[in-house]
Formats: sequence, structure tokens, C-alpha cells
Amino acid sequence: MGLIIQYDPGQTPLEPDELEGLKIPTITTRGELDEFEQQNIETAMLSMRSKFLTYEKYFTEEFIKEVHKKMYGDVWKWAGQFRNTEKNIGVEKWQIPTALRQLLDDAHYWTINQTFEPKEIAIRFKHRLVSIHCFPNGNGRHSRLMADIFMQNLFKDYPFTWGWKSLSQDNDARQKYLSALRDADKGNIQPLISFALS
Repeated sequence: MGLIIQYDPGQTPLEPDELEGLKIPTITTRGELDEFEQQNIETAMLSMRSKFLTYEKYFTEEFIKEVHKKMYGDVWKWAGQFRNTEKNIGVEKWQIPTALRQLLDDAHYWTINQTFEPKEIAIRFKHRLVSIHCFPNGNGRHSRLMADIFMQNLFKDYPFTWGWKSLSQDNDARQKYLSALRDADKGNIQPLISFALS
């Protein structure tokens, strides 16, 4: 029968060939998929938040891909690989490496020059990263973990709380999160910072 996914508002649908990248053939429902992904993500959170690298390493394409692979590698064959399909959000697929390089260079500059407070750097980075939409799926969760890694590993501070709710399901917290993302799209980053700290 295969996996059939019902998508909530704001989620990016997977293409049929991307769905074929599922490593666990017994998964047939969205609930089962969410459960396996969450187990993989929790393992990744523990390993990546405690992984201390040279400062420059955090601002590399290699690290961005490594975090995604750690988060989804037990579930999806394409984990850690840039998407090769167009989505309803994000830059065109061929622009991903260039847009990501520009973001990494900007974030490095912001950090070295203390252009913004650490929390704002992490959230600006998260917002631009999810806007690029590097991967077939998991971009929101990946960008939030990257923001948390920046807070803990680069800035030696606490990770964000993200409303203390799952943002993968359609609930009030997710609606506030999506609204804050839309504000950030218009240039107002403060609601997204406030939500991340809520």
C-alpha cells in the first residue's frame, strides 16, 4: 500500500520519488512516520547539541547537511541531501548552494562583528535557512535545531523553547509560529524571536 500523508497547513508535500526514499517499509500512516522521525530527531538533538567543533565549522554547508542527516538518516535515504525538486516554498533548487553560502557568510559576519544580539542572530539564521528550504522535508525542524545549536554551542546560552509544543502538528502554537514566520518574511523578526523564547 505504501505511505499516504495528509499534510497540515504550511507543510511542504513530498514528491512520489521522495516518498520512495522511506527506509522503513512498514510505515503506512502519518502518525507512524511522525513517531519514527521524532525518535531520530531526539537522538540527533542529543548528539549535535553536545558536538563542539571549531568555530568556522558551524558556518559550512557540510555541517548543515550533517545535522539534517543526523535528524532524518534513520528514516529517509535522502536525508542530508539538497532537494532536486521544486517546492511551494523556498528558492529554486539550483539556487540552494549559493543562497546557503550567502546565509552562512552573513551569519558568520553577524557573529564576528556582533551585528545583533546572539538570540537575534540565531533566529535570523533560522528564518533565512527555512526560507531557502534546502531539503525535501524537515526544513522547519532542522532550522529550529540549527538555531538551538547556535545558542548552545556558539553563544553558550540556553536553547529556545519554541512555545513548549510540537510544531509538527496543527495546533495553536503552530499557528503562532507560522504567523511569526510570515512577519519575519515581511522584515519584522521580533515576533519570531518572541515566539522562540515563549
